[in-house]
Amino acid sequence: MKSDEHYIARCNELALKGLGSVAPNPLVGCVIVLGEKIISEGFHQKFGEAHAEVNAINNLGKDFDFSNCTLYVNLEPCSHHGKTPPCADLIISKKFKKVAVGCLDPNPLVAGKGIEKIKNAGIEVIENVLEYDCKELNKRFFIFQEKKRPYIILKWAQTADGFISKNNLPKNVEENWISGEESKKLNHQWRAEEQAIMVGTNTVISDDPQLTTRLVEGKNPLRILIDKDLKLNLDYKIFNASAETIVFTTVEKESEKNIKFIAIDFSKNIIPQFLQKLFELNITSVIVEGGAKLLQSFIDTNLWEEARIFVNPNKKFESGIAAPKLNLKTSSDEINTIFIGNDLLFVHRNL
Repeated sequence: MKSDEHYIARCNELALKGLGSVAPNPLVGCVIVLGEKIISEGFHQKFGEAHAEVNAINNLGKDFDFSNCTLYVNLEPCSHHGKTPPCADLIISKKFKKVAVGCLDPNPLVAGKGIEKIKNAGIEVIENVLEYDCKELNKRFFIFQEKKRPYIILKWAQTADGFISKNNLPKNVEENWISGEESKKLNHQWRAEEQAIMVGTNTVISDDPQLTTRLVEGKNPLRILIDKDLKLNLDYKIFNASAETIVFTTVEKESEKNIKFIAIDFSKNIIPQFLQKLFELNITSVIVEGGAKLLQSFIDTNLWEEARIFVNPNKKFESGIAAPKLNLKTSSDEINTIFIGNDLLFVHRNL
């Protein structure tokens, strides 16, 4: 006999298909089971469109009898009107026999109200099935709801001797590249999975990055630039029409085309200010790609969730711009290490 965990695990697999498309909503998958057979599946495919439960239910047609069916979903069904009507109301109207839920929704607008509504309608509810896995799947959403800021991913590449760049850029810029093609492609995949990507002024001056997903299929992230005194002219690639760009600056300036300017107080700690503004803009996740000073600022304020570090074990600069220092706490950090092509990828979790 297949367990409730089996079906919730399938919900998580389905939910992952929405990664990069549903934010700021959570990743949600749903299966409907009759006997021990999955008779319908659905997942939340795009922000503003139908939720997972709606897609799974609609697959079976409006006249289908759900009275002997169990609905499995990795996150508590919503109980409020947002972009779409409440899923809890739909489930109740279809008279399901049972509902199994992976974890509660941390959004204060839901937070147990969906489950309570379903229970009050006389439907059996099983709670917290694979709860840890379900929360881990929606780690971005949980951080956003509970800490009122985006989920922060720090990313950089460094040489075997601990540098992220030479001091003076060589005429042949490829001499300053550290990671290999496989790592670059993975980095573009990461960009497609997150809502935004952040860099500082010096990174733009030295690298002129586009911060897009050119090497993979997927949407371009929102680009965020820290440019205190608006030093950069609009000829840099970060301002092109490939994506929207937000510039944090001291200067009050009207938005133009795809560029939005947000003034903050640089005499105070700027990191909490970024995060508050991004929370207000419903940005649930940000990759911080550089430079070293910006990355270190996030580390020093301990406002980060992951650090993804590529190390080229075959390359040394001997001098240059030093890589950030994590000051790892061995009791509260997870470390995974894998090879990506010829590079080593270290993934640290700030738990």
